Amino acid sequence: MCRARRVTSLSMIALAAAGVGLVAGAPREVRGLWVVRTALASPASVSAMVGAASRAGVNTLIVQVRGRGDAYYASRREPRATALSGQPSSFDPLALALREAHAAGIAVHAWINVNLVADAVGPPASPRHVVNRHPEWLMVPRDLAATIGDPKDARFVRTLASWTRGQSSAVEGLFLSPVPQGAADHLAAVVQDLVSRYAVDGVHFDYLRYPGASFDYGRETLRVFQHEVERDLSRDERASLERRRRANPLIVTQMFPQRWDAFRRDRMTALLQRLGVVVRRHRPGATVSVAVFPDSQAAFAMKFQDWPAWAAAGALDAVCPMTYATELGSFRQQVEAALAAARGAQVWAGIGAYRLSADDASRQIHEARALGVDGVLLFSYDSLVGPARGPDTLSRIGAQAFGQ
Repeated sequence: MCRARRVTSLSMIALAAAGVGLVAGAPREVRGLWVVRTALASPASVSAMVGAASRAGVNTLIVQVRGRGDAYYASRREPRATALSGQPSSFDPLALALREAHAAGIAVHAWINVNLVADAVGPPASPRHVVNRHPEWLMVPRDLAATIGDPKDARFVRTLASWTRGQSSAVEGLFLSPVPQGAADHLAAVVQDLVSRYAVDGVHFDYLRYPGASFDYGRETLRVFQHEVERDLSRDERASLERRRRANPLIVTQMFPQRWDAFRRDRMTALLQRLGVVVRRHRPGATVSVAVFPDSQAAFAMKFQDWPAWAAAGALDAVCPMTYATELGSFRQQVEAALAAARGAQVWAGIGAYRLSADDASRQIHEARALGVDGVLLFSYDSLVGPARGPDTLSRIGAQAFGQ
């Protein structure tokens, strides 16, 4: 394997030195399903999902309990998902999934979308939602940095949402920034609330990344970055920089582009570190996994997701590269690259089963095994049991790849 990229965060090095991350909470071979939150909308759908997984030989469910800054469990920190509005308040999708899956011998990992907190179709309905309570924590694209205005103005979220809808092919929704202290505190509190009260076997972090290299140009992020830069400047240089900033709010990022990229990358790294520590402190033995872009260089440069460094420092237990290529040769290359970059962490190959026939999905599972992965995750349960695919797709994969 090639040498891992140098870890840029001193706190990450300290984490590795302390031995954090040496957790063995996963089955010998993870045979997993990503379960999108739509399967958690009723007791019947939860039971059907666990039953289908059991019949297919699945041993790990990655259950999406925080999709868009909301909760498919009894959260003390975030609003109950609107999709559950027709269900009695006593219905707790995560609690039911844990009870039924554990009875069937299946592990349950809580899937949390970290930075992605809302779709762009409109602001969330609940006043408790983080977008409504703290719009100042949202990431801002460079295109809007000079014109979007005060986050306290109601037009701020509307403007950001409108811009995002126009970029829907590249930007999935509204993202929370890792830079404001309050935002990081909120995310840590959400994770702590969940893992301290639910006996999950792991926590799976998704959307632990920036939407792209043109984010985050929010006011607080720019302020914090300028403050860091000014530490290395003389009084006269700071005064000159401040004069230039009044005319051009982005001047500091333009003058120090490499430092700006490193700053954003390190803040995402620090967020993962903090969330991982919360999991391990309150749920010892739980596996910390992260969904990542399979091309580590693209993840590093475009999403500020330095997952090889996360793996090398022991900040996670398993990386889950989204190796969604449909052609077997391309899939093989993606998995090989991920294995080379993982640096000691487990690798659970993500398979885009929603794009594949049952036969092709099974071939990819066998190929990933031959390459030496520690497990596979199929995306997604919902797509494999939907009417468009027929009810037997998941069971066929189980028969061909899991011996069920």
